[in-house]
Amino acid sequence: MDRAENKASRLLQIEKLLLAHPEGLTQSEIARRLQVDRSTINRDLADLPASIYIDDADGNKLKIDRNADLINLNINLHEAMAFHLASRLLATRMDRKNPHAASALRKLGLAMEKWASRLSQHVILSADMMDGEVQKDDPNYIRVLELLTEGWATLRKVQIWHRSERLGKVFEYTVSPYFIEPYAIGQTTQLIGLSEPPGAIRTYKIERIERAEKTAESYTIPEDFAPRSFLSHAWGIWYTEEEPVHVVLRFHPRVRERVRESRWHPSQILQDEEDGYLRWEATIAEPQEMLPWIRGWGADCEVL
Repeated sequence: MDRAENKASRLLQIEKLLLAHPEGLTQSEIARRLQVDRSTINRDLADLPASIYIDDADGNKLKIDRNADLINLNINLHEAMAFHLASRLLATRMDRKNPHAASALRKLGLAMEKWASRLSQHVILSADMMDGEVQKDDPNYIRVLELLTEGWATLRKVQIWHRSERLGKVFEYTVSPYFIEPYAIGQTTQLIGLSEPPGAIRTYKIERIERAEKTAESYTIPEDFAPRSFLSHAWGIWYTEEEPVHVVLRFHPRVRERVRESRWHPSQILQDEEDGYLRWEATIAEPQEMLPWIRGWGADCEVL
């Protein structure tokens, strides 16, 4: 490998190191990790991408701007279809304008234009929906989401002021973001994380967060925290520290096949009965969350 190739490889390694260390690294730390002289890193500074900068206020550490364009993506036709489906869900299940989502979809659509023009057109249409006039214009939601995203990416706690729907009051919390989850029911976005108070994991509807501020306090996400396991008994996003409830429903023969077509919950068990009815069972964290779904079947669903 010649000198130019060595340098190009080193610049990529520096970028990856800084992505893995949002707190930043000094030139000496980078040199030690890459096993080169510090003067080599100093000479490389002029050739680093614009997204990498020196933070004078934090010990002259090198940091990477996570708001810059950092990702180059190569996808095939079928992966592009997966993005199309995801973009349609995003555009049709979220009711607020999201310029970041729209920008990402437009970049994807333009990148696909030459080799998948039909898919490209529809991805761009989804982008137009995300910042179109039909969507709610809620700048505060975007600001809060940006701060929570940065906190989650850099493992920094965020101070939030959340309005309680039940009490009608605004309460202040310091949260450690563990996960951000879209919620199709109600077209909302939910924050899951450690909340102080009460010193336990809580879920907050981001649309109800009236204000957010970054803090300098770091946190770690427990190794045993897995969103899939955490929400395994939830119908959607609601969970409880109580024991989950065993729900048993009985569906009329005329809707039996429709019920069978979908997997409504990971724990569901289906059993055909002799009279043509279908017995449906699942273990649900908070059954109140599924009541609209149950009511939607009308007289064709009986709660046993």
